[in-house]
Amino acid sequence: MERFAMQKLIKWKDEKRRKPMIIRGARQVGKTWLMKEFGRRYFEQTAYINFDENSRIREVFMGSLEIERLLLAISAETGITIKPQTTLLIFDEIQEAPRALTSLKYFCENAPEYPIIAAGSLLGVAMHQGTSFPVGKVSFMTLYPLNFREYLLAAGQNALCDLLRGEDHSLITAMKEKYIDHLRQYYYIGGMPEVLSDFIENKDYHRARDIQRMLLDYYQQDFSKHADGKMVTRLNQVWNSIPGQLAKENKKFIYGLIREGARAKDFELAIQWLTDCGLIHKVHRVSKPGLPLNVYAELSAFKIFMNDVGLLAAKSDLPLQAVISKNQLFTEFKGALTEQYVLQQLVSDAEIIPYYYSAENSRCEIDFLVQSETGYIPLEVKAEENLRAKSLRVFQEKYKPEISVRTSMSDYRKEDWLVNIPLYCLNKYLWNLIPL
Repeated sequence: MERFAMQKLIKWKDEKRRKPMIIRGARQVGKTWLMKEFGRRYFEQTAYINFDENSRIREVFMGSLEIERLLLAISAETGITIKPQTTLLIFDEIQEAPRALTSLKYFCENAPEYPIIAAGSLLGVAMHQGTSFPVGKVSFMTLYPLNFREYLLAAGQNALCDLLRGEDHSLITAMKEKYIDHLRQYYYIGGMPEVLSDFIENKDYHRARDIQRMLLDYYQQDFSKHADGKMVTRLNQVWNSIPGQLAKENKKFIYGLIREGARAKDFELAIQWLTDCGLIHKVHRVSKPGLPLNVYAELSAFKIFMNDVGLLAAKSDLPLQAVISKNQLFTEFKGALTEQYVLQQLVSDAEIIPYYYSAENSRCEIDFLVQSETGYIPLEVKAEENLRAKSLRVFQEKYKPEISVRTSMSDYRKEDWLVNIPLYCLNKYLWNLIPL
């Protein structure tokens, strides 16, 4: 599988003042594969350490963090003669060895010639639990499930992916049925590497769903293994409520849908835990847009999305028939899946922090607000070829953004105040409106 994150690592490798790199992301999104593949392609050799599996090396880092001592121990453990610049050091599951995190500071200051990549699925949780962190001495990158363009490449649809980089709008429109078929499949399969890899090999939707359910079970096992015992029940309650919350199209996350009488203070820590693990995305509401958007965000009003559209489909028990039928997918649970899909493309393909708009005393709601260099862009999501944009027009007339965007299954078209972007090529057109 080709991951666009590889290009970021190549750029990091060539930086003159390179710091150790930490890759964040939920379990099973491909962090370990990415690190090893990067080492295989671009370094003479790779020394790989997994702190979750190796108690000996954890013990080493409990002692002196003198660089020569650590390199000698890693060399002895891996059998690799570590050389500056040409040997990649990989510290996997680094949250299991807090002193290894601390050591990154000394590598940065005293031995920058040794390239180091570290990863940790529960790193955010470890940080909030008081683990010492080398602030300012590391670089960060977040890895997400495969986005739609990466899915096309993994599925062998290189030409379709390449088209999205070009300027031939009419050819993209001519290929729309192919794009829609793959988009429908992506809604069901999602972007978790293990699920997608198995589906590409076996073309079996049932196997894919079984793997998705296994991953969902694995995540919930993590709750019991790594969270405080008192929090486990609340983690499960929040996690299990997400499909229902999205399906009801509420203007914000409703605690009362978790359990009767629930209040924010009962579940704030659980929501933060899930966020820190990369399992959910919180999208905050803006009721009066202004720049920068984060200043106008309401911290107490938000929506919660999962980390992968395929896992949302699995957790919602979306039937296989919804994929086989060309119409049913977009009438059953259509809004939730489509918003989840768009959220993932915004976050993973363009690294945009999205918000949404709604006003307490108005029915006007905009699915996403994204910031550009000159203002903000309202983005309304339609699951089908729905060209009505009542809320978008109300927002446009009230706040007068430079452009408003609707994304749907309809073809690309640009009007005076509105541009319609097909869901399957959201990245191609929207990113042009938001210089990155």
